[in-house]
Amino acid sequence: MHLLAPLLLAPLACAARIPYEQYILAPSSRDLIPVGVHQINGSVTNAKALTRPSGGSTTFNGISSVTYDFGKNVAGLVSLEVGSSSSSSAFLGVTFSESSLYISSDASDATADAGLDAPLWFAIGQGAGKYTPEEKYQRGAFRYLTIVSNTTASVSLHSLHVQFLAAPKQDLRAYTGWFHSDDELINKIWYAGAYTNQLCTINPTSGNALVHLGSIGSGDNITLPQTVTWWNNYTITNGSSTITDGAKRDRLVWPGDMSIALESIAVSTGDLYSIRMALESLFALQQSNGRLPYAGKPFYDVESYTYHLHSLIGMSYLYRFSGDQTWLAKYWDQYVRGVEWALSSVDGTGLANITASADWLRFGMGGHNIEANAILYFVLQDAQSLAQQLNHTSTATKWNQIAARIKTAANNLLWDDQASLYRDNETTTLHPQDGNSWAIKANLTTSTTQSIAISQALQSRWGPYGAPAPEAGTTISPFIGGFELQAHYLASQPKAALDLIRLQWGFMLQDPRMTQSSFIEGYSTDGRLHYAPYSNDARISHAHGWSTGPTSALSMYAAGIQLTGPGGAEWRIAPQPGNLSTIDAGLSTSRGQFAVQFQGKNGKYETFSFQTPSSTRGDVVLPGTRGTLVSRTGQRVPLVNNVARGLSGGSWKLERAGQ
Repeated sequence: MHLLAPLLLAPLACAARIPYEQYILAPSSRDLIPVGVHQINGSVTNAKALTRPSGGSTTFNGISSVTYDFGKNVAGLVSLEVGSSSSSSAFLGVTFSESSLYISSDASDATADAGLDAPLWFAIGQGAGKYTPEEKYQRGAFRYLTIVSNTTASVSLHSLHVQFLAAPKQDLRAYTGWFHSDDELINKIWYAGAYTNQLCTINPTSGNALVHLGSIGSGDNITLPQTVTWWNNYTITNGSSTITDGAKRDRLVWPGDMSIALESIAVSTGDLYSIRMALESLFALQQSNGRLPYAGKPFYDVESYTYHLHSLIGMSYLYRFSGDQTWLAKYWDQYVRGVEWALSSVDGTGLANITASADWLRFGMGGHNIEANAILYFVLQDAQSLAQQLNHTSTATKWNQIAARIKTAANNLLWDDQASLYRDNETTTLHPQDGNSWAIKANLTTSTTQSIAISQALQSRWGPYGAPAPEAGTTISPFIGGFELQAHYLASQPKAALDLIRLQWGFMLQDPRMTQSSFIEGYSTDGRLHYAPYSNDARISHAHGWSTGPTSALSMYAAGIQLTGPGGAEWRIAPQPGNLSTIDAGLSTSRGQFAVQFQGKNGKYETFSFQTPSSTRGDVVLPGTRGTLVSRTGQRVPLVNNVARGLSGGSWKLERAGQ
């Protein structure tokens, strides 16, 4: 609470200052050295020397190894400075691991579907000097780096450095958004989500070549290395930076992942450029019939109904945060073709009948699936708004009529009143996490009572490690969990959302098998780091953008900063603090800064203030609150039934009734 008070007194903090910079996990320099020694095998002299900025000399005496710990997940290109070698045929190997489970002198954790990745070998028999491989040998994410000497030679090292290559065009610590509350775990989770997305942002020329899938032909733009089993040298988008699904793998553009990552990036680093490059790469692959790809190149062509819809969501999300109508108009015809392709699956029931199984690796996609239809309904709501922005009113009217039929049919055919959940389709008793979370998010439900019932039913299924996704077996999916977080907030159940963040993302952040800095893509309901869709546990990504849902949810719902018009031209300030007593949060768009600060207890505000750009307008919703909002320029707007409407942008504070 004490940290918050100065900002409440002076909500317009100096622009040069990064609020709560102490929580930012991104490094202050792109030149990294390890922070500690994790373990030593064999005879190694002065292993700690390589953890000191001043350097020193670490000597490997024969067959030996040292595992160094960077203290958090990092990414980049390793360099070794050799002092001397007793043999002209000496080699040093380097292995990498995100998790402590896969630390090894023999291999790195995995980037492919089977096996482990070979070490990166340095032929250091040439003697003293700096040894740096080509950039195609960069490692996408690792916390632990093991240096291995596998011969009888004696080798001295003067330094170990990693050039941090993630988020290549970002000023790594210059966040445009922030979040702080009285709950330290919640604060750390927000910033770990932001950092996870930074790790997943790469130079487009360092994408995954996917050679193990046979996707690469002789005409593609890579040169394959001969000595390691991974290569990050495929150009996946235009431009100089792009967002991908995972840092270690897949390092590709996946539209589903962006439906979580995009909003979390927008409220933290504000790197909309990387998002735009990713989205444009997907629209460049659109088929003549309007279908958008399952994933960006070089992934092979697969039809996925839901991921097609996620690309359309990405376009509307980017417009909401950027306000770039020129960009929207450029891609509008492609967007319309994409909507129409999706609507071609709507049959006489009023629902889309899905014939392709590909999704987020869940099981049973097909038929009148609730997840697919809820996402379609969500897309149609966004599509109508975008059409209105571009004065295509007749198109908006047509889409509205189709959406209404989807909502009626979904509730008539798929709602299970006894379970207070939607069934996956008419032929199953499965009640999925994804479809029920999306039903609330899309406003497919017919009443607040129904949404609350779904929220409570989902809560009743939580285990000791989080919220299960039964549609993917014994899996906890942070991806779908991110949509469940939003569903709880949209059902006005903020305590449930916060409890799930603390339970599920708290486990991911604090468990010693994790990185304590970035979020894993999935794990088992029994707490094992096993993701049911994969047979190779070492392949699991520990930095995956689709797992960063709390970052956006806390900014948009706990703090209540919601952009309802392009670039925030219109907004809604509607905090749901739950059992948080203080919140200070903000984000920026091209129009300026949005910020909210308050102190209180049990949803009652002792102090409340907010700031929005001067060229904007919006509403404030403060349930259970009486009083008047007073602007810095002296405007006074009373709360009527907990709401103040049509406020102009600027700085405002709450004057409670009786003051």
